[in-house]
Amino acid sequence: MNLQFKWTLWTANVFLLMNILTGAFGQYAPSAAYATEDDVSTNLSEVESRESGPELEFKYHDHEEMTRYLRAISARYPALTALYSIGKSVQGRDLWVMVVSASPYEHMIGKPDVKYVANIHGNEAVGRELLLHLIQYLATAYETDTYIKWLLDNTRIHLMPSMNPDGFLISREGQCDTIHGRHNARRYDLNRNFPDFFKTNTKQPQPETEAVKEWISKIQFVVSGSLHGGALVASYPFDNTPSARICRSSVLCSVFQNYAHTPSIAPDDDVFRHLALVYSNNHAKMSRGVSCTSGSSRFEKGITNGAAWYPLTGGMQDYNYLWHGCMEITLEISCCKYPPAHELNKYWQDNKQSLIKFLAEAHRGAHGFVMDENGNPVDRASIRVKGRDVTYHTTKYGEFWRILLPGTYKLEVAAEGFLPQEVEFFVIESHPTLLNVTLHSAKNLCLSVCNGVTKTPVYADGVTSKL
Repeated sequence: MNLQFKWTLWTANVFLLMNILTGAFGQYAPSAAYATEDDVSTNLSEVESRESGPELEFKYHDHEEMTRYLRAISARYPALTALYSIGKSVQGRDLWVMVVSASPYEHMIGKPDVKYVANIHGNEAVGRELLLHLIQYLATAYETDTYIKWLLDNTRIHLMPSMNPDGFLISREGQCDTIHGRHNARRYDLNRNFPDFFKTNTKQPQPETEAVKEWISKIQFVVSGSLHGGALVASYPFDNTPSARICRSSVLCSVFQNYAHTPSIAPDDDVFRHLALVYSNNHAKMSRGVSCTSGSSRFEKGITNGAAWYPLTGGMQDYNYLWHGCMEITLEISCCKYPPAHELNKYWQDNKQSLIKFLAEAHRGAHGFVMDENGNPVDRASIRVKGRDVTYHTTKYGEFWRILLPGTYKLEVAAEGFLPQEVEFFVIESHPTLLNVTLHSAKNLCLSVCNGVTKTPVYADGVTSKL
């Protein structure tokens, strides 16, 4: 199956060479802007020498400096990195994403894509620099750190240092509590600009959010973190609470009728709490639940339900989960939104382990393929864990991932033109569960019945195994 669907590295390198020769680097085109099978990489003529390698100081990098650094490290580690832009900000700055993986130019079939997005609020600057240092660390540690090698061999990591480069431009170092620079160039809060499941979001869509929406519709991300500042806590869905109007017409909202206010509990609340604790417990301070200032919120174990903290409409983490089956949490990583640069090393040391361990959670739970009787992948098959009222979908390769804690579950799989299947499986702590499902054509079953065939058809072949 891999030979049928995967590109070869040779193809990716030819594509890279074509981009260099045509001067196409940095240009946004919907058909070639994503690091899927249409990945783009760097223009090697504009970067530093591979032999010398890029240096990364603990300082704040403006957009031009960040761009030069991203191009330089991609040139230095071409087998581990690929740089692409998902679009432009209001003022025309590229929204850069760096892939760090043993397969940077193509999706690895059966292996998850994960992401971090930072600087969605322009004046919350620590996450922007931490992702640059994470890129540096992952690329340089691959040959010497067995855990990093395992992670990059089995995961594609997409890192967006700045979703709001225009807001960052007008923000100022040392400003801890002001909102100057928080919004984009049109004065919109980008973390209030996504479609909302619970309440109608009437705010005008912005170029930055439109680019992110298209990005995550192209790549099936499994787990994600959004890096913010102003508190020290890992916040998880839901950020908003159901309205009575929506709940009357929605099956999903029936789950929340007992939670009309705060907290707003997601179907995968146990998993979200676990993911938040993974980050908090691996952080140097977060799990202590330290208050940033006297009188500010104190968070037990360093985690909180989003709506229990404060409800908001149009947040990115709820959108990732409900629209695309990506389990995203919000990571508030600094009490001061834009602290002095000399403190950045401390923030990196505090968050380094958390940033790495959190992404590895994409390998928890169950994953597998949905195929038809002829071994062809079934695209966009719906994947639902019984008792958890949220639907995931397979990729064009028939892949799916479902992060779950240890236990016994039933998987409901359905696709147009096929008979639905239900497969019971279990999840253990130490290994993911491989679960392959074959869907049988409803048309073929009808023909068998109509022709008088009495043999009972086989409806599923779910298999679980340790990897």
